[in-house]
Amino acid sequence: MTMVTNQSVNDWVKEMAEMTNPDEIVWIDGSEKQLDLIKQIALETGEMLELNQEKLPGCLYYRTNPKDVARDEKRTVICTSRREDAGPTNNWVSPDEMYAKMRKLFKDSMKGRTMYAIPFSMGVVGTEFAKIGIELTDSIYVVLSMAIMTRVGQEVIEQLNHGADFTKCLHSKAQINEQEKYIAHFPEDNTIWSINSAYGGNVLLGKKCLALRIGSYLGKQEGWMAEHMLILKIENEAGESKYVCGAFPSACGKTNLAMLTPPDYFKKKGYKISTVGDDIAWLRIGKRRQTLCSES
Repeated sequence: MTMVTNQSVNDWVKEMAEMTNPDEIVWIDGSEKQLDLIKQIALETGEMLELNQEKLPGCLYYRTNPKDVARDEKRTVICTSRREDAGPTNNWVSPDEMYAKMRKLFKDSMKGRTMYAIPFSMGVVGTEFAKIGIELTDSIYVVLSMAIMTRVGQEVIEQLNHGADFTKCLHSKAQINEQEKYIAHFPEDNTIWSINSAYGGNVLLGKKCLALRIGSYLGKQEGWMAEHMLILKIENEAGESKYVCGAFPSACGKTNLAMLTPPDYFKKKGYKISTVGDDIAWLRIGKRRQTLCSES
């Protein structure tokens, strides 16, 4: 059973639980046994549907509200003490104003539900490139997706128990109300709050929220960059590898390019293409050359 002994972690989880008022808290350890049990709950309640297991083994189908299918930039905000620190292209709201507004929305938002606590790592656990987060959510979709997209497991728990810093991520589906949907980033607090959405980009808080928005702030403080870029690895027949980093805005084809496969002629020669990251890249300048690290 997952046990987090770090008192600061437990105090934060307790504080968030007192605000959202879930019926119970379940810590996610990333084990197949636990994830299978959670999948079964989703199937029994109808939250997810099982697809043809002969053609698509292990695949489940999840549907969002028709009005909750894309990021809403107007409701995606950066909350810093100084407006200019939010950057020229982001929506800024003062931290005090946004916390006050969202605390009211989060109040009892998980009543009658389970709060899932997901300790996750963006990057290989324990390396200098990795960033750890904990996402608290009432969405099984988030649990299962974060287990696929990030590193969830006992290694992350051990890092937290040894005092590792972490990004505090809180999400609730609440009422899926588009008029009260907010995805708020508090870079100075290393905190992300998201409410009234069930759509991937708004609720999988390790991705756009931590990897790009909070990551940009962390990178500025620590001397690296978080960029909206894909990274491909190309290996020739001699086993030599080269990396391609490409910048495309949203909906311009990063993921499509990341699915590239060698033409048959080159494949027969032994060429291989693999994806390091399909959306966001963390870039660091090494002593000899630029070194690349995907956010996941």
